[in-house]
Amino acid sequence: MRTGPGGLPLAGSSAPHSDTELLERVRKLQPLIRSHALRAEQERRVTGEVVAALTEAGVHRMNVPRRYGGYQTSLRGQVDVLSEVSAACGSAGFMALIQAGCAFIAALFPDEAQDEIFASPDVRVSGTLIPNAKARRVDGGYVVDGTSPFATGCQDADWHLLTAVADSGAGRPPDLLWTAIPMTDLDVLDDWDASGLAGSGSNSVVARDVHVPAHRVLPLGPLLGGTFPSRRNSADPFYAMPVLLMFCAWTAAGALGPARAALAEFGERIHQRGITYTFYERQYEAPVTHLQIAEAAMKVSCAELLTADFVALIESRAGAGMPYTPEERARIRARCGYVARLCKEAADLIGSASGASSLRREVPVQRAVRDLNALNLHSFVNPAANLELYGRVLSGLEAGTPFL
Repeated sequence: MRTGPGGLPLAGSSAPHSDTELLERVRKLQPLIRSHALRAEQERRVTGEVVAALTEAGVHRMNVPRRYGGYQTSLRGQVDVLSEVSAACGSAGFMALIQAGCAFIAALFPDEAQDEIFASPDVRVSGTLIPNAKARRVDGGYVVDGTSPFATGCQDADWHLLTAVADSGAGRPPDLLWTAIPMTDLDVLDDWDASGLAGSGSNSVVARDVHVPAHRVLPLGPLLGGTFPSRRNSADPFYAMPVLLMFCAWTAAGALGPARAALAEFGERIHQRGITYTFYERQYEAPVTHLQIAEAAMKVSCAELLTADFVALIESRAGAGMPYTPEERARIRARCGYVARLCKEAADLIGSASGASSLRREVPVQRAVRDLNALNLHSFVNPAANLELYGRVLSGLEAGTPFL
């Protein structure tokens, strides 16, 4: 049997028998991922060794249809896996969750496109939902032109789902399209230089008059309405889970991981250092430390409970034929943002109690603080925006966005 980093069996030769086995594979990779976190920040992308290890563990197969060799891992299982990756390195976790999400979206494309995209079950798919590019209708498809920023993991992707705006004609609002494009047809701008999630490789990609055949186009409007063109996956309850609600779960995992890691590291640091300019030779003896670690732990626990609750709701509705109410959708998105906020608050509290020595870049606490700040700034996750959205619905108004 072929093995990869850490002696793990390659995914292609040994598929996990359960979500638990996949989770254990990822946990065995944590020392490797953690040891590369600083280098990922310095290089502004996840290292090749970590990309290969995640691929070989099968992380990228979680949302690939089983008929192509994928796992169709339960949503709860995905949250567990992605949070463990994120605990070792926020940037690697963010890349993994974006590529997991994009693989799910790829499985909603017409079946002909899936045959191309999933030619390998270990395919890595990146994507963006920022409609900066333009799509011009031509015979047999579209020509796409433009720049798409924040394309997380694009340098290590095989395919990219690029969002483009197309003129719908007759004075109607423009159509939003997800276009599946091989990365070999796109250029990557080396423009990712950020203070948080710094190693995620979220560069811009550029399409220069790229022809995209019609079968590799997924209209966003019908998708948000619950319909998609894949015939083979249309009856599968797994792919009936609303993709935007899935993104709430995936990004919650990206928040939980760094917050848990920061809390665990703080629990170790307080036994190894004192509090300068006080009589406390060990930080763990100080009452203020007891308050700080307890409050941070409670915030993380609350975030975990909120996540478990809305993930259970999403899974319970899969294939049940019960549509979501606007209030339920808005509540899930609000909880996603609130989870991110709680995790950020926990990390901020830990960071402020960790002393000036924690400012060193090799100390993971400061990285967790920066990564969680970056995640909270994401427009889909932003706690304040999501609370307003939920509050509008609770007040009897329209949500004000189709992205629910």
